[in-house]
Amino acid sequence: MDDGAAVAGVEAVFREEHGRLLATLVHGFGDLDLAEEVAADAVEAALLHWPREGVPRRPGAWLLTTARRKAVDRLRRDRAYAARLALLRADAERADPAPPPTPGDDDIPDERLRLFFACCHPALPMEARTALTLRCLGGMDTPQVARLFMVPTATMAQRIVRAKRKIREARIPFRVPAADELADRLPGVLHVLYLVFTEGYAAGTGAALQRLDLADEAIRLTRILLRLLPDEREVAGLLALMLLVDARRDARVDAEGALVLLDDQDRGRWDGDRIEEGRTLVVRALTGGPPGPYGVQAAIAALHVEAADVATTDWPQIVALYDVLDRLAPSPAVALNRAVAVAMRDGPAAGLALLDDLRDEPRLQGRHLLPAARADLLRRLGRTEESAAEYRAALTHVDNGVEREFLARRLAALGGDGLGGTGRAERHGDRAGDQ
Repeated sequence: MDDGAAVAGVEAVFREEHGRLLATLVHGFGDLDLAEEVAADAVEAALLHWPREGVPRRPGAWLLTTARRKAVDRLRRDRAYAARLALLRADAERADPAPPPTPGDDDIPDERLRLFFACCHPALPMEARTALTLRCLGGMDTPQVARLFMVPTATMAQRIVRAKRKIREARIPFRVPAADELADRLPGVLHVLYLVFTEGYAAGTGAALQRLDLADEAIRLTRILLRLLPDEREVAGLLALMLLVDARRDARVDAEGALVLLDDQDRGRWDGDRIEEGRTLVVRALTGGPPGPYGVQAAIAALHVEAADVATTDWPQIVALYDVLDRLAPSPAVALNRAVAVAMRDGPAAGLALLDDLRDEPRLQGRHLLPAARADLLRRLGRTEESAAEYRAALTHVDNGVEREFLARRLAALGGDGLGGTGRAERHGDRAGDQ
């Protein structure tokens, strides 16, 4: 095997196994820093051995075995570190005396959920919980997490270090919390799963529109969480939202990988099984009490997939649901999406007036979402020069190659007879819902 193939093999395995590997190491040794270090050591060892010996039949198991050996060697060299780790393990065993899960047993919570709940402990600030979990279990590197939070990479690295230090010094156990703790812990976990899915469905950087590995992982983990917490309606709502949005994945790009807007998509390529499951879960999420934010977002997504086309979509009902969502969980992203829905219901001028109210919103600065939305509505109003200026502004902030190409095509088309379509209507449930 040549070195290039070996590096590609290690990278592929690490992307697939990273969360599982890290969570298993944390559960075994009780220390996140040690787990990350020996996981990196195992990858380095793979790069040395696999070019000569080939990729093993069970590469994930090879990495885990190697990482465990590296950890034992490190603990033997550092007695003080080993003593501290023993204390951490004793705390963990008192808090969670149950034996570790058996791989492949779907009735037992995944090891990664233990790490999710530890990273989302209420002792940590919400932003630190989300950032640490995305870094450790979402498969994102620190620059990607920094971009999601719109802060410099160095700032995010410091926050992650502080969060890990807090976990260590407070002896936060790596376990699924007891029932009386869930109310405080669950919202953080749901938010993290939502962010992982969002990055997977609409990648913030890179040459591809979607990171399907992240979207699949978020859905898989949310399924496990729903099995663990079947009476939590917001877990059902989040899973419904993911399934209904993800059902469109195959139709969102054409054969060349270019973005296809919602009104141009071949709805026959949408995943009918996921749509049916998602619609069932929407009913579950909205039954038995007041709705939660994820249940409302899932209901909006259901209206999109139930319509025959964009023109016959129930835009008045979607606007009404956004009004509910704005009361439950107000945010600039909700306001932006509501403005787009209003534009579909009442015309582009009505939507543009609402978008104009968001121009000074700090959380939308430095992102392409607002100028891209304004550009589309200005284009539909025939205000070509203003639209072009907004497309140029959006292009200065977009980091995803597919979205960049789409915006550039829209800008170029303004010199001709323009393009049809609804622009931002396709983006519901996409990156506009990040924060």
